[in-house]
Parts: sequence; structure tokens; C-alpha cells
Amino acid sequence: MIRIKARAPTVRGAVLPFAWGAAAVAYKYGCPLARQGGLGGRIVTSAVFFAVGAALVFHVRRALLRELRQVRRVARAAQSVVLRPLPPRLEGLNVAAAQLSADRGACVGGDLYEAIATEYGVRVVMGDVRGHGLAALGTVAALLGSFREAAHDEPELDRVLRRMDRALARHLREQARTEHPSHGGPDPGHPVVEDFVTVLLLEIGENGELRVLNCGHPWPYLLSGSTVEPLTRTDPLPPLGPFALPAKLEAHARGHLLVGESLVLFTDGAEDARDARGRFFSLPGALADVVRNHTVTPQAVLRTVFTALLGHTDGRPTDDVALLVLRNERGMKPGAWDSDLSGPGARLRPAMTRPQPTTRR
Repeated sequence: MIRIKARAPTVRGAVLPFAWGAAAVAYKYGCPLARQGGLGGRIVTSAVFFAVGAALVFHVRRALLRELRQVRRVARAAQSVVLRPLPPRLEGLNVAAAQLSADRGACVGGDLYEAIATEYGVRVVMGDVRGHGLAALGTVAALLGSFREAAHDEPELDRVLRRMDRALARHLREQARTEHPSHGGPDPGHPVVEDFVTVLLLEIGENGELRVLNCGHPWPYLLSGSTVEPLTRTDPLPPLGPFALPAKLEAHARGHLLVGESLVLFTDGAEDARDARGRFFSLPGALADVVRNHTVTPQAVLRTVFTALLGHTDGRPTDDVALLVLRNERGMKPGAWDSDLSGPGARLRPAMTRPQPTTRR
């Protein structure tokens, strides 16, 4: 647990308000002008007390702003450890991710993501904790910590998911014990059933093979050429938390991520965002705009989608939104991508590619 220790007031901070107050009292009782009942005396007395009051307000405001800046620095440092920046490249994959919090001033909310290069392939997690803002940060930390260890230790993706499920169960039990003491509260050994997390686990092999486990999370979109389509339309497993994982659990093969193709992982805040008239944001439409009018890079995808989403919600999203984009550039040398300028939508194409499977399951 991260604790923020309040800074003890300095001697100057304690003396200045006392000195201003003493000066006001001395003027009131020691200055002959303050004891005069005329209009001039009352005006001067009011001006003195107004100046002292304004100085005190200014001093308190400056102290509060200084304390707020300190708390924000600590919070940003803690958040950067929990949801650390992803490397720009992982085993030949171009990677970019960003998160938009519904809580104003927060850098991390209830969304989580991570991508790690392991001996079993590049393993990626995208998740969404119930709720948003800093209140969900503890659950995010528990899940990401479990994933970062299990991704290297476990050879099978299903075992990674089981370890994350156990870490979540422990965290929810501890949270229930803290929020509901044993005297008169619910059994702390049984977490609140409303707490849940949607999780998508993805593994990209050396040949681009995709293996996926999905617990209640939206399926990622595949950008291939000028097309935008979901990776699959099969029903996912229930979210982690309220339901136990099935006894038999196996990652599903979902084809291959070919050279030049991109996967866009996201949380449901992207598709659930509404405008002032209640209309949902069209994430496929924003992605179609990327492949039609922009050079398809992960950075261009993030920039286009977030710009369109903020415009759709008038800059006030009601839920956290996270996007993670992976583009397969394996086998490409730096500068080997040529821009196809024959049409309005400039698209990147490989100048040299290695053979890849052409069938998609």
C-alpha cells in the first residue's frame, strides 16, 4: 500500500498567520485611529482587516496548492509503476498504448494492459476492472503483478489466466475484510459478487500465430489492408471474479497476425462512449478512417481514435478508455516500408517479406 505522508508545517508557515493576526489586533486596540467612530476611521479599519484577511486566504491557498502538487507527483510516480509505458518494439512488433481516465486529473483508472516478450512468444493482457479512477488502482496492481510473473513462468496461456484469477480472488478477499469487519459485516472470505474484471489474454508466436483466452472482454479488431473486422465473433468466457474458471481451459488458436497487419485491443469504454444525444461511439468507423486516410501505424491509430472519441463525447468521457495496438513488422528492415501514394489512403506495404501462412482460422 502506498502512503502519502503529510509534510509538517514550516516555522514560516506557522509564524506568518500569527504575525498577521497579531498586527490586526494591535491595530484594533493600540491605534487611536481604530478607536475613532467617524467614517474615516471605520474605512481605514475595514481596509486593514480586509488586507489581513486577503493575505491569510492567499497564504492558505498557496500552501494547499503546494501540498496538492506534492500529492500529484507521488500519485504519478505510483501510477507509472503500476501501468508502466510499453516498449515501442517487442520481437518485431510495433507497439503503442494509451489510457484515458474518466476521473479528471487521474492518469490511471480501472483499465489495465501489458505486453511482455517471453520465451513462449509475446504475451499481452488487456483488462477492465469494474468501476473507474483511482479506486480501482489496487485491483489493477494485483492483476498486473500476477500477469508479469506468470507470463514468464507458465508455458501455457491457460495457467497464466488461472494465476491471475487466484491473485484477484486474494485481493478481493482482503478488500472485503478491510471494508466489512467481522463484527456485523458479511463473511470476509467471500468477496462481493459485484466485483469483477474482464480480461483478454493474447499470445503471438514467432510465426505470427495467435492464441487467445477471453473472459468477458471485447474482442480486438484486426486491421488488414483496408478492412476492419473483429478477430472472432465467438462468445467469451464469463468475467473473472463472480464465476469460477472451467475445469478444462485451453487457449484458442485464432489464425495468424501477418506482416503488415495490426491488432487493436480496447476496453468497453471506447464502444460505450455516448454523445449528448445518446449515440454510441463507432470504434470500427474510426478505425476505418485510419486505414482509409492515414498511414497505418500504432501511433496513428491511437491519435485518430482518441481524437474522434473526445470529439464525440465533447471531451467528457464517462468511463475509462484504454487502447493497445500491435502491428506485425517482423522481417522488415528499418526504412523497408514504402508508402503507396496511388490513392487518397496512403498505406504502408513491405518492400520485403518472409513467407507467411495465408489461411485464417
